[in-house]
Amino acid sequence: MTKIQSQAATAPPQNRNGRILVQGLTRSFGEHTALHPAQLEIGDSHQGSITGLLGPNGSGKSTLLRMLTGLLRPDAGEAYVDDVQLTGDGTAIRKRCAYSPGELSLYDEMRGGEHLNWLLRGRGRKALGRALEIAESFELPLTKGVRTYSHGMKRQLLFAATMAPDLPVRILDEPTEGLDPSRRADVLDILAQDAASGTTILLSSHHLGEVARACNEIIFLNQGRVLAVEQASKIEARGRMRLKFSYASEVESETVASKLRGEHGIAAEHSEVTMVVQLTTDDPREFLKLISAQPDWPAPKTMTFGEISLEELYRSLYGVEGI
Repeated sequence: MTKIQSQAATAPPQNRNGRILVQGLTRSFGEHTALHPAQLEIGDSHQGSITGLLGPNGSGKSTLLRMLTGLLRPDAGEAYVDDVQLTGDGTAIRKRCAYSPGELSLYDEMRGGEHLNWLLRGRGRKALGRALEIAESFELPLTKGVRTYSHGMKRQLLFAATMAPDLPVRILDEPTEGLDPSRRADVLDILAQDAASGTTILLSSHHLGEVARACNEIIFLNQGRVLAVEQASKIEARGRMRLKFSYASEVESETVASKLRGEHGIAAEHSEVTMVVQLTTDDPREFLKLISAQPDWPAPKTMTFGEISLEELYRSLYGVEGI
């Protein structure tokens, strides 16, 4: 696991607040409303935190993040980042905030180390040193041209630059997209260290399990609207009480779900060949005993315990299709 000591832990900027306030921000593209008026308070002025922004493609995640950093002008509403109001092109906010975009658009003719230096121009020598330290921990070939980098390596280079400046707020759009599991873990570990030093982190993702483990709070978006703001621990606990079975046919999954609801009063959902049960505890043994005591019921092909997908969560918790 990657361990990088945060510079902010030893010399935090003075008067840092770290909170992000969103008051009625909205944005449309033609007749399409990408983000409906949103009211959010993100972060804690007394300690660092990681807040996840979850939702399917087109839910408004990137639109919100771009507006917060001044890269996209809102049609209405206000925003404050570290007590700095969003005005004009957002330059004042970007002095207090580091941003990592979801799209990768780097200069292929530059070497990796040169690109870090370019990305961090004006941030100071300490920031560059920290970026090089993070990039080297990822084993990035900094003397080679960026054109030789894979998609994941480019993502890690951009992440290193975003995590380097000693700033109170970081906003990251899909920071683990395209990374293998071990590198995802490294990224999340560095984010946790940074938050522990007092930084407010807002990140978007498609990966519910990843966000639930890394974040303190999760904001759920769908079709440009904020559906809910949930404590990550509650979402993770809900997943730990979930059993999912797959059957050979839709008839079999529907049969078992119907019997559970009718004969035992247990809430069971079925969709095509799958059947899902939300338990009341995180111990599935009693339920499994019940299932095994029914020899005339169809036997499942597979069983998954303790996991819930983003699509399933949206459907079961909010009654919408989160895909």
